[in-house]
Amino acid sequence: MASPSLQDGIDRAGSPVKLLWKPNAAPWTPEVVAREYAGWREEQAAWHEGVALLNLSHHMYDMFIEGPDATRLLADLGANNFENFAVGQAKQYLPVTRDGNIVTDGILSRDAENTYTLSGIPTAQHWVRYHGEQGGYDVTYVTDPSSALRESGDPKLFRYQIQGPLASELVERAFGGPLPPTKFFHSSPVTLDGMDFRALRHGMAGQAGYEFVGAWEHAEAVQEALLRAGEPFGLVQVGALAYATPSVESGWVPSPVPGIYSDPELLAYRRHIALYGIEGQRPLGGSFFSENIEDYYCSPYELGYGKMISFNHDFLGRDALRKAKDVDEVLRKKVTLVFDADDVRKALGDDPGFVLSYSRHRVESGSGLVGITCQSASIDPVGTVLSLTLIDRRYAEPGTEVSVVWGEHPGPGTAPDADLGFPRIRATVRPAPFNQHARTLYRRDA
Repeated sequence: MASPSLQDGIDRAGSPVKLLWKPNAAPWTPEVVAREYAGWREEQAAWHEGVALLNLSHHMYDMFIEGPDATRLLADLGANNFENFAVGQAKQYLPVTRDGNIVTDGILSRDAENTYTLSGIPTAQHWVRYHGEQGGYDVTYVTDPSSALRESGDPKLFRYQIQGPLASELVERAFGGPLPPTKFFHSSPVTLDGMDFRALRHGMAGQAGYEFVGAWEHAEAVQEALLRAGEPFGLVQVGALAYATPSVESGWVPSPVPGIYSDPELLAYRRHIALYGIEGQRPLGGSFFSENIEDYYCSPYELGYGKMISFNHDFLGRDALRKAKDVDEVLRKKVTLVFDADDVRKALGDDPGFVLSYSRHRVESGSGLVGITCQSASIDPVGTVLSLTLIDRRYAEPGTEVSVVWGEHPGPGTAPDADLGFPRIRATVRPAPFNQHARTLYRRDA
């Protein structure tokens, strides 16, 4: 039992929403790396037009899961297909509650027959470990927190992404030739200057690239080798501000609200996890406000993960997901909203600069509320702000015109639909992922 626990915080605040509601909270950006190197605009341009290096080594949590029951545990809690899950492959892991609401996703890599690494924010890791321990699975867990919360020492792993149209040329220069042919989200062992690590075929914002992962002892030398190889190509290092934005283009909703706060059967779980963890501290804010935390939950179908769900095995939440699919209960769809540039300037100033918001802003049409935003960010190559949004399927057709209410509702004590004088920003519905390559070709060879 954690002390104080998440449930303690909910009880003291009076409700999950009262605990989490923090309007005007500063948006999260990765720790340790500089906020900007060349400037956020130049850094965004680099992965669209040239080549960029991103350091993912410090902000991700890793949980190393090993034991005879590792695959069974992960399959019992995950909606993914675990058949033919190859060593060296990675999947976007999808744990859901018994009601079919997502806990949160993570990147699950199979390192050996009975060994996995689950990476990302720790919400999914807490879920897996709790159920594994409660269920008596023969599994061990080793957790490496982010550098912001690690009590001492360095990360166990380095992670460097090389992304952009020139990524393949840079990699060939660094390694003295092309890397082995590798399917999307699969990895191959590689060697650079006598250092062994893995190259994960990965991309972001529709661009080609690799994610290199290896033991921290080689981190500095690998980074220096990549920087040297990148000099002829104008390699740009990406800082924390720009790093937080490609998810908007690639259609990945970071840190959806986990569906854990209201189910009476999860009371013991809420008493088990700490209040001062991500589940109790990740803020809610924006112009959309509801006293009911369930209005913030979402299903993997709404997030666009339907193709990843497999019913070929039993798992927690399977019946709810099957029902939602069979009776067509999925009422919202993930889309990209392209903000009207003139309205952005009117609402945020003539030169709004860097815009990043994880707030849930109201999306309206003539009939009222039709959706809520999940993440909004300036995308300089596009020339405006884009927003990943969950919207009523009736308004999800590309080209549909809607408006975004931009502001921070004060929260409890003010009516959810109060007219607070917030500006309306016109926006046009586009597909998610916004980038056509990410939308159509990312997984063609997965």
